[in-house]
Amino acid sequence: MRRSAKRRADDEPVGVQRLSDVTGTLWEPPIGVVLRPFRAFAQLSAAGGILLGVCTLIALVWANSPWSGGYDRLWGTYVTVGGGDLVISETLLHWINDGLMAVFFFVVGLEIKREVLIGELASLRRAALPIAAAIGGMVVPALLYVAVNREGEALSGWGIPMATDIAFSLGVLALLGSRAPAPLKIFLTALAIVDDMGAVLVIAFFYTAAIDWAALAWGFGLLAVLVAANRLGVRRTLVYALLGGGVWAAFLASGVHATVAGILIAMTIPSRSVIDADAFVARGNSLLAAFNQVSRHDGKASTNDEQHATMQALEDAINHVETPMQQLEHSLHPWVAFVILPIFALANAGVDLGGNVGGMLSESVALGVLLGLVIGKPLGVTAAAWLAVYTGIAAKPEGVTWRQIHGAGWLAGIGFTMSLFIASLAFGDGPLLDVAKIGILTASVLTASIGWLLLRTQRRD
Repeated sequence: MRRSAKRRADDEPVGVQRLSDVTGTLWEPPIGVVLRPFRAFAQLSAAGGILLGVCTLIALVWANSPWSGGYDRLWGTYVTVGGGDLVISETLLHWINDGLMAVFFFVVGLEIKREVLIGELASLRRAALPIAAAIGGMVVPALLYVAVNREGEALSGWGIPMATDIAFSLGVLALLGSRAPAPLKIFLTALAIVDDMGAVLVIAFFYTAAIDWAALAWGFGLLAVLVAANRLGVRRTLVYALLGGGVWAAFLASGVHATVAGILIAMTIPSRSVIDADAFVARGNSLLAAFNQVSRHDGKASTNDEQHATMQALEDAINHVETPMQQLEHSLHPWVAFVILPIFALANAGVDLGGNVGGMLSESVALGVLLGLVIGKPLGVTAAAWLAVYTGIAAKPEGVTWRQIHGAGWLAGIGFTMSLFIASLAFGDGPLLDVAKIGILTASVLTASIGWLLLRTQRRD
């Protein structure tokens, strides 16, 4: 099908020609028509959270169905990679939690780096409010958990209620539409990113077993090579992927949780453009004009050699203005949102309830998680944010009310992905893991519902 492409977006930069202006029309292949609804769904801000919720529900139903044995057998299946002396043999569940989740943490690392360089965390004044809110939202939940779990194996789960699930929390916020102003979304995003930084530090320092220092030295040696590649101007992502894989394997062998490697690798990815925006606009306009000129003289539907050379030059210009950090974040984010996190939920959220949900929720671990996420998160976020504004350390975002900040604090109580991940580190395959999971799932539903209701009933100015 053909469609008119003459309409120009209101926010389009002046001086930039659209490809549709050059060619006159845009053609969409039949497969594009078929896939259009799926692309529209994928572009929804809440889509990742919706898919995560569906996979969680599937896992719960599967784990409590007559086919629950298949659920356990599937994730307990051993998968071996490598040969000779370089062999890694782990269960499918461990490959997901140690392997796929390393990619998730890599993307988190890219987000952290972007926010520190050009985002809300780029200046101390702008970063003060989300940093203060995140710290309050980590400390208070941990203290409440420890208040009911002071000793024994249960105490090791103190890090569980500290986490915020950025996909779910922002997904709920997106469902509110215009009732959630842009500054509130920015605040919650920055808060969740700082929260992720805290979670990574907790994992690195408190959920690491005995360390193999030789393997760790190899890991940091490869990280040094990655830093050198960045400084030398190496921009091919394949180089960083290969060396990054070595860093991940070294960290896995060292005893330091391999997902920490994802964050560290992300810090080495180049974040500077080869050409600036003005040079790119000038180069792009020149190439598009050349392409248009050749097309007018050629008059054929297929491209000739000169047109192809022009397109290749335009692609090179795009690669030079877009940084490897932007390229990787853009390309990996859909995989994380629509593949990795749903698979993680499917593998980790299956809890055998055994018809005794009330009994599980009454155990101290579940109570600690509930108190931490349902009471500690909104209390800690709101109180710390208010204190930062009251003391003059930070400024409240313009157009955002305290009710909205409090509502965002409730959404920060959706621990889910990070909480499940830390629970698996704290309790392994022990009986307390299922107790922690039911506490996490219950708390996440409660905080999401209350946060949504608070923000949904906020008066519009």
